Amino acid sequence: MKNRQLIGVLLVVFVLAFSMISWHCAKKEDKITNNRADVISKFTAEDFSLTFDSTLVESFYAKYPKLILYKKQTVTFYQKNQYAFIWFDKKGRKEMADVIYNKINNLFEEGVQTTVPYKGVLDALFQKEETKPNIETELFLTNYYFYYTNKVLQGIDATKTDELGWYLPRKKQSYLDYLDSLLVDPKLIDKKEPLIGQYYKLKSVLKKYREIEKDGGWTTITIPDNFKNLKPGDSSETVAQIRTRLFLTADIASDSKSAVYDQSLQEAVLKYKKRNGFTIDNIIVAKHIKEMNVPISDRIKTIMVNMERCRWISKDITKSKEFIVVNIPSYRLTYFKEGKAELVSNVVVGSALNKTVIFSGMMSNIVFSPYWNVPQSIITKEIKPGMAKNKNYLAQHNMEWNNGNIRQKPGPKNSLGLVKFLFPNSNSIYLHDTPSKALFNEEKRAFSHGCIRVAKPKELANLILKDDSNWSPHKIDAAMNGGKEKWCTLKQKIPVYIGYFTSWVDDDGTINFYKDIYERDNRLASVLVE
Repeated sequence: MKNRQLIGVLLVVFVLAFSMISWHCAKKEDKITNNRADVISKFTAEDFSLTFDSTLVESFYAKYPKLILYKKQTVTFYQKNQYAFIWFDKKGRKEMADVIYNKINNLFEEGVQTTVPYKGVLDALFQKEETKPNIETELFLTNYYFYYTNKVLQGIDATKTDELGWYLPRKKQSYLDYLDSLLVDPKLIDKKEPLIGQYYKLKSVLKKYREIEKDGGWTTITIPDNFKNLKPGDSSETVAQIRTRLFLTADIASDSKSAVYDQSLQEAVLKYKKRNGFTIDNIIVAKHIKEMNVPISDRIKTIMVNMERCRWISKDITKSKEFIVVNIPSYRLTYFKEGKAELVSNVVVGSALNKTVIFSGMMSNIVFSPYWNVPQSIITKEIKPGMAKNKNYLAQHNMEWNNGNIRQKPGPKNSLGLVKFLFPNSNSIYLHDTPSKALFNEEKRAFSHGCIRVAKPKELANLILKDDSNWSPHKIDAAMNGGKEKWCTLKQKIPVYIGYFTSWVDDDGTINFYKDIYERDNRLASVLVE
């Protein structure tokens, strides 16, 4: 009996003791939970598996409001990663942290002109070695990563490019996913080029031109008051100045200082004219020298503006089996197939009053011996006044009424020539032939109402239909000259991109500059420094 009582007492004592231990443990856990922020601020590298308090993100942006543009991306990223530190490991800051810091310090090399917000704070953080995770450094680096991708890889907001009249589709890429890849392999940021190849070619030339600028740039070439032109064999101080100028931009291999317009300078002048959109001949007139006198600072600005345009374009465009590119300022069309330029053709584009729109479409049809359905604006502004003065106006222009509208009948004098290439779009723009062949020899070829006239339409049609057994070169020629409209539906639609680049680097590294015929560069440049 006594033993049973003793056992009962011991059980009660045991239960009470266990309850007290559990109560103390629970209180300790509550204390840890309630003071989680304090615990996080004190944890060591060995405690790295801990995450930081999400409320600290709000306080960060309250302290650094100029970075709020990147808040949405930052929060999304940390939500996906359960608010874990990503820029630190047990040894301190990761290698990728220094990579991002260096990228921010070298935005100048990317053609970006900007004042980095809180740069002094960032510099101070990186002047000391951090062996433990630091929340402020962590959030700074994530925000500066998105700052870098925005300025260098993405470019200005799509709404602004629309306002600038750029309707080519903007590239779509998640820089959240890109960061995941970089954290695994930081070298990807330099090894895997995320932008189109032209960007990096322009970047290389930008570096060269800045070196020229650092060395003093080029001096203004004197144009004598009685200057008419310079021809091979002529001799003058102006010739010597031109030679020095072309040496600086590598149009001529060496500067002999000779004042004689000799063979080596002739070759340099031809090269210069070709890459600046001039008629290629040996005669130097005032406009050529004025172009050489454009300050190097202006050339650098042009390069930077076109680097920005490159940021908007997806690398995927080059993955198409075939595609067509029209660059408005260079008045040039290029047809690519299997990654190679199969055809380069001069084009005539819209005038300053009838600008060709910057956009893309899918070519679906070729129309041989086409009718020209005259736009209502041309009927109102040109045809009706002509008809009022000449009752035979329509007949003399091979035109006719058609369901209340006017169209021009097929034939060699048709304004669309013998063939047109359709890629349906709301702008009513297409490629076409023209009877006005002489215009393709002009330096400035902005004469159309907006559509694009092609100097080599027959060659383009033959290349597009090369793999279609139903359309031999003979059938194409017959259809073009048949005098009866005939439609061809393409088996595979072809992407057509109409762009606007006032500087472009060839595969051999040669930089080309083209006139800003629609005066778009300065407007974009002003947006970039806002």
